[in-house]
Amino acid sequence: MGVGDVCTNFWVILNQIFEHVISLFRRFTFVVLSMGSIPAHVAFIMDGNRRYAKRKKLAEGGGHRIGYLALTFMLKYCYELGVKYVTIYAFSIDNFKRSPEEVQGVMDLMLEKVELLIKEESLVNQYGVRLRFIGNLKLLSAPVRDAIERAMEVTRNNNKAELSICIAYTSTDEIVHAVERSCEEKWNEMNSKTSNGVGYGFSKLDVAKNGDNSITLADVEKHMYTAVTPDPDILIRTSGEARLSNFLLWQTSSCYLYSPSALWPEINFWYFLWAILNFQRNNHHLVKKKKQL
Repeated sequence: MGVGDVCTNFWVILNQIFEHVISLFRRFTFVVLSMGSIPAHVAFIMDGNRRYAKRKKLAEGGGHRIGYLALTFMLKYCYELGVKYVTIYAFSIDNFKRSPEEVQGVMDLMLEKVELLIKEESLVNQYGVRLRFIGNLKLLSAPVRDAIERAMEVTRNNNKAELSICIAYTSTDEIVHAVERSCEEKWNEMNSKTSNGVGYGFSKLDVAKNGDNSITLADVEKHMYTAVTPDPDILIRTSGEARLSNFLLWQTSSCYLYSPSALWPEINFWYFLWAILNFQRNNHHLVKKKKQL
């Protein structure tokens, strides 16, 4: 064995030891954090991929690829800490207005990464994560729809945690969809009542005046894309932007917003740790606000 091989082996072993020490430190930190309130649901707006690529002079799509690595680390930290639900803003309906080349590049990357997520040795299966894709999915191409439907089917028996990926999504579209479904549901109920004689002698408008036929908050909420998950406890948006960009507007009225200046590919364990510490510091106030709603 030459000197070069010895040096290579030495650095490989040293790197493994370093990674093991870092892992132990992270797990110890999470044990300490678990003495306080742990968010059940963390949401991410992954902002800054394009700016990062421009700053680093990367090829088009390079920022999104590095951003995917940042996402895997954030998911790992969430699940190690014991966070049950994670929601990410992957692709807005408004993003379809970008250049066709960029949109196609993002879709191709999504196809590639969805396939990686459902592999047996993936982080999703390692932590028992069920995948959900939410949004106006009919806007997506057939190959992307097929891939995400397959991913949801493959992971539907995973029950330790859930990852909701918002794609072709905006909050306003979600609200309109929920209101439309609620109106359709009530209209069908009214038709059923009148056809069965319940409203005999009255118009549908008269039947609608009955309190049982009015649309309630619960009616709208059960038709939201996100009805299967609780509202987020903390929303993390990178790049220093303190706005929601049409993401989970309905669900974040009493959610803690953390907005570090780092671009999404730059986010790391320390930002995540600071977000959780700030959430714990403000949680008592947030709980009181929720009870007042």
